[in-house]
Amino acid sequence: MVYEFKFPDVGEGISEGDIVKWLVKEGDLVKQDQTLAKVETDKAIVEISSPKEGKILKLHVKEGETIKVGSVLVTFEGEGPVAKKSFGVVGELEEAKKAIEIPRVTVVASINVLATPIVRRLAKELSIDITKIRGTGLGGRITEEDLRNSKGEIKQTRVVKKYDLFGYVDRVPFKGIRKATAKKMIESIYTATHVTHMDDCDVTKLSGLRETKKIEAEKKGVKLTYLPYIVKAVIESLKLHPYLNSELDEENDEIILKKYFNIGVAVGTEDGLLVPVVKIADQKNLFDIAKEIEGLAKSVKERTIDIMDLKGSCFTITNVGSLGGVYATPIINFPEVAILALGRIADKVVVIDSKMAIRKILPLSLSFDHRIIDGAEAARFVNDLKKYLENPELIFK
Repeated sequence: MVYEFKFPDVGEGISEGDIVKWLVKEGDLVKQDQTLAKVETDKAIVEISSPKEGKILKLHVKEGETIKVGSVLVTFEGEGPVAKKSFGVVGELEEAKKAIEIPRVTVVASINVLATPIVRRLAKELSIDITKIRGTGLGGRITEEDLRNSKGEIKQTRVVKKYDLFGYVDRVPFKGIRKATAKKMIESIYTATHVTHMDDCDVTKLSGLRETKKIEAEKKGVKLTYLPYIVKAVIESLKLHPYLNSELDEENDEIILKKYFNIGVAVGTEDGLLVPVVKIADQKNLFDIAKEIEGLAKSVKERTIDIMDLKGSCFTITNVGSLGGVYATPIINFPEVAILALGRIADKVVVIDSKMAIRKILPLSLSFDHRIIDGAEAARFVNDLKKYLENPELIFK
């Protein structure tokens, strides 16, 4: 009896993954729940465990290749598995309730053909209708040999040139987080009507308050930055301007006003940008928020973040100032309706009561969806945000 284990849905919205590393090989005897492979999705690196005990007959995907959800990952030899649930990133995943006995005959491929992504791409390059190919691989899987026999002589895969007309180049795969981010940005920019409102905020008092609280925070093992203060000020401003804490349901022609406050915090990684979410941030104190942001950022950079920690955001904050930026035109984290970019805090000379003074100035850039938010409402939101940041005693005791 053989059993085909298909790549499971490891989280909402995940349709494929790249094999980072196999931890087993063909011929190995594995135990139930033993880790088989590490797979990189567009959100995180996850471990795929064995649904049963048995001998591995075949690993269907090589390291570095992509596998779609529902495609066969591993073929086992052994007793039929007991119906069980395996665990993915976000909970229990249903597996097959009985073993699949593979007949030892050639199977004619149907519209739902069995073929690896590489074979599918090759068929497309060769202009071969893969639905008309007779698969001779395990379970009727179509192989490169099958394509070769149908075409006569298979073409070589494309030659990857290391140079162009002007010099040498490197080619980097466009996949994973960066590809997912690009798709998300395209969806946002071609759906929401982006407008950006910019202003400066005097955070001199806030700076002093933070300095006094830093010592207390350090004693509790917390690194206190400006960000937790800004998160709390944003929430108070959202309460006064609920349309910035909403999303548009176009199918039903409704604006959904959210009564909870989940704040996304953009974190840059070597592979691209991710936005972990501080849930029910309005019910957490400064130190709790600071500690949670630090933990989420760490798990993002280590690629161990739970997928649910990347979902549910109502409003996003991105800190371009950490890299030296001043103003920006950030793209909305769709389907949210607004995103706030923080610039670099700098000492500047300003005029107060006809006298010059040096103050700490924080640049603010608010991008918003003009379909839902008017320019005047965006300005009022920023004005209230400035009020809380410039007078921190209003919300911070």
